[in-house]
Amino acid sequence: MTQFQSARPWYRTHLSLSIAGALACCSASALAQDGTNAANAGAQRTDAQQLDTVVVTANKREENVREVGASISVIGERQLENTGAVSLSDYAAYIPGLQVQNDGTPGLTRVSLRGISALSSGATVATYIDDVPVGSSGIYQGASALMLDLMPYDISRVEVLRGPQGTLYGAGAIGGLLKYVTRAPEVVGEETRVGFGLRSVQGGGQAWNARLGASLPLKDERLGLRMSFARNGLAGFTDNVIDGRKDINTGDQIGARTALAWDGDAFDLGLSVLHQRIRSDDRAGVALDPETLTPLFGEQKDTVWQPRPFSKDLTLVSLSMDWDLGWGNLVSATGWSQTKTMDQIDATTQFGEVADLLLGLPAPGSSSLRYGYDMDKITQEFRLLSKDGGTFEWMVGGFYTKEDSKQDQVANLAERDGTPLPPPYDAQFGTLAVIGLPSTYKEYAVFANGSWRISDRFKLDLGVRQARNDQWYSQRVSEGILAPIGVTTGTSSENVFTWSVSPQFKLSDDIMLYARVATGYQPGGPNVAMVGIPPQVDSSMLDSYEVGIKSQFADRRVTFDLSVFRIDWDDIQVSSSFNGISGLVNGGQATSEGVELSSQFSVTDALTLGLNGAYTNSRLKNDFDPTVIPQDGFDFIQWTGLADDRMPYSPRLSWTATAEYAFSTANGYNGQIGGAFRWTGERFNGTTERQRFTAPGDPDTQVMPDVITSPLKLGSNHSLDLYAGIGRGSWELRAYVNNVTGEDGWLTLARVAGALSRVNSHVAAVPVQPRTYGMELDFRF
Repeated sequence: MTQFQSARPWYRTHLSLSIAGALACCSASALAQDGTNAANAGAQRTDAQQLDTVVVTANKREENVREVGASISVIGERQLENTGAVSLSDYAAYIPGLQVQNDGTPGLTRVSLRGISALSSGATVATYIDDVPVGSSGIYQGASALMLDLMPYDISRVEVLRGPQGTLYGAGAIGGLLKYVTRAPEVVGEETRVGFGLRSVQGGGQAWNARLGASLPLKDERLGLRMSFARNGLAGFTDNVIDGRKDINTGDQIGARTALAWDGDAFDLGLSVLHQRIRSDDRAGVALDPETLTPLFGEQKDTVWQPRPFSKDLTLVSLSMDWDLGWGNLVSATGWSQTKTMDQIDATTQFGEVADLLLGLPAPGSSSLRYGYDMDKITQEFRLLSKDGGTFEWMVGGFYTKEDSKQDQVANLAERDGTPLPPPYDAQFGTLAVIGLPSTYKEYAVFANGSWRISDRFKLDLGVRQARNDQWYSQRVSEGILAPIGVTTGTSSENVFTWSVSPQFKLSDDIMLYARVATGYQPGGPNVAMVGIPPQVDSSMLDSYEVGIKSQFADRRVTFDLSVFRIDWDDIQVSSSFNGISGLVNGGQATSEGVELSSQFSVTDALTLGLNGAYTNSRLKNDFDPTVIPQDGFDFIQWTGLADDRMPYSPRLSWTATAEYAFSTANGYNGQIGGAFRWTGERFNGTTERQRFTAPGDPDTQVMPDVITSPLKLGSNHSLDLYAGIGRGSWELRAYVNNVTGEDGWLTLARVAGALSRVNSHVAAVPVQPRTYGMELDFRF
């Protein structure tokens, strides 16, 4: 797990990479799920917009979202279409407490919930597609920064569960869960959908998209087939001042899915094959002055010496079985996934100076650093559960997963213009490092969940889970001068117990009070072979306390949900680095306290207003434990976070206001007009870093003053999005404008400095996407 530091936003190394969220609060319905003309949906809002029509599977049962004692947000297919969403960052603001950092292209995505930011390479939010977990549970696949960014097509809804979900969803769900629910094949009635669209970014390029979906009963009321395909183009809008290229961050997303469903009298079976591909020629970026944080070369201008392509391929095969035993149900969920990711960065600032400062050449060179991730993952879960509706509902189950993974790192050095170094330097130093990091992760777990309806008004939910993970990795450095040549292996094993308790009390049919106490964990693992870094990093553990109210008023035209929470986080995994090489350590503790609001008001049957927001105070409780790295002639001591630091990219306040008006005309046209105003408060790109150099073995004798690096501050930003649609019969035309006022702002910031000189060259910023126009045309048959 030897890792080089990159120019990536807040995490200090690519190891700290490795994220999703989606969603929207209390808005929209799942009308498009049944194949109804999307425009007709606007005229049918009276009951469809009530949240009590929304079904979720948070407890691995189908339940009314109003009856679940937990904070859950849902966004349906309809809202994703209206906003022209193509990635998580397009709709994250609709979910209270959810923060998504897009590092310049779909797929380079980090997700946090309730201020539980990932400070290491392990994810803090788990991701599921239907009943199957995707993404790595280990620390060697960049899970926190490469979260699944599933193209939102053929998705019936996305569920976001806030707070730890360790009892039912296990490893990595320490901050919450992101769950994509795909559209199921129909066993009655045919449906076909064809759509096309165009998108244009102001000051940038254009892109097109196309989609096709069809559902066909193969045996009436028994066997159904669903197939879909979608292609989405990514319009570029940043330029490279080094070579003059325009709109460099172009690319595309392609998704395809085939699903079969058998609906038997006592036995249901589902088989699905899903593939998604992301290709990006480069990524959005702007070079900023390291002191003033203003653009060095103008708006949407970046400095790139080496190409930064990105690609990600995901193939998921899932098999589900539901056997009705009469007194209960036996459910099996099997999954196999293969994920291949390539991420190349421009490391010229960091390692280009090796040419002149270390090799003595007359000028600095250019450098690229390529990461390759390859993972095969199998999962199997069995659940035995009681029938719904009894006084006591129960569930017991077992879970197994195995990940076979490999990470490759290759760092190269060339002349500034990209040509090879002059002989003999090219043969000796053209390759700075070649590192292979194969690893395995195995987990076994048993779990149980129960719901006791003590009375008509009072219910108590309980859950427990016992898990064990066994891990192995090997660090293989075969070439280069940046890391010692050789092979090192490591292993780790952990037993982890998580639990949850949630009492719920109904004041009336439309008002429920609930409390929830729950625990979660983020797996540790064997560490890098590096002096001063422990051989194993332990799991991070988290305790969450929450109280909330879910209510409806005025004949269910007004919904008002409020939750208050406190989270205590221990043994936080953080990255510690020196000379561009890093590993993981357990730093210390943090707390997160906050309030979340979701509300909606159906002013009339046609006009609906919504407001959601979150106040989150997420901070470190103590200085992180220091890491001591002995060097020749001195000891290097580093703290990667100080007491009272705010957690990265966690704003104190964020909110979104929505409005939608649905209409119908006498001649049969139906449509809607709507919009959203999103506001995000100031954030910081990391935590404070303190470095100290002392005499060998003598921490009280400093050889130079402490070096303190404060995090960079991102100012607040806001965006106004508008959309409209109209249709009749089988067709619908939609248009949208995102970031209507063309507001500027930064999604992520990262200092870029030389690995040898430590001189800051610039700050790499990922900008908010400029004003974007789009038009979509869909036909349904």
